Amino acid sequence: MQKNKGLWRNKVAQASISLTLGFTPVAAHANRWGIQIASGVANHDVKKADLGVVWDPNLTWWEIGGCHFTLLGEGHVSYWHTTESNAVNSNIWEFGLTPVLRLVKRSGYFRPFIEAGVGVRVLSHARITQDYTLSTDFQFADMVSVGMIFGQKQNYQAGFRFQHFSNASIKEPNPGINFEQVYLQYNF
Repeated sequence: MQKNKGLWRNKVAQASISLTLGFTPVAAHANRWGIQIASGVANHDVKKADLGVVWDPNLTWWEIGGCHFTLLGEGHVSYWHTTESNAVNSNIWEFGLTPVLRLVKRSGYFRPFIEAGVGVRVLSHARITQDYTLSTDFQFADMVSVGMIFGQKQNYQAGFRFQHFSNASIKEPNPGINFEQVYLQYNF
């Protein structure tokens, strides 16, 4: 019994070392960061300004017809404002993180992409107007985008994003809110 326990621990240690060494090359190339600014609109006359930080760890796989998949991480701070006459909280702050899966053209000056992600958000207020509430400050944020990376060093990016917020029926009512956004990004 003691021999099997030692063998199992040895295997776990070997697997841990292998994983650590296996991810070392990825970490060495994980130096691509971007700053993103966005503007959007939603129902109930809600307008949104967004500042995002994007991390590209250079994880790519599954090449298909000159394109490949990649995984990104985004962090956002946003400001919502509504001018509806029955607004309860006309100014709302949003904070969140989203992993993003992207299908992008592998090379070229212009590299179109499509992407999707599901993240989490925390709002400063769940109630927007007297008759419209998201019920919880915690929200899930799923999104789909189309866009283009361009430039000699691929430093520029522009896109259009559809984003849906919902609390996944943690609490009712759960009407959600949909944003349409345009964004620009500079990659370092």
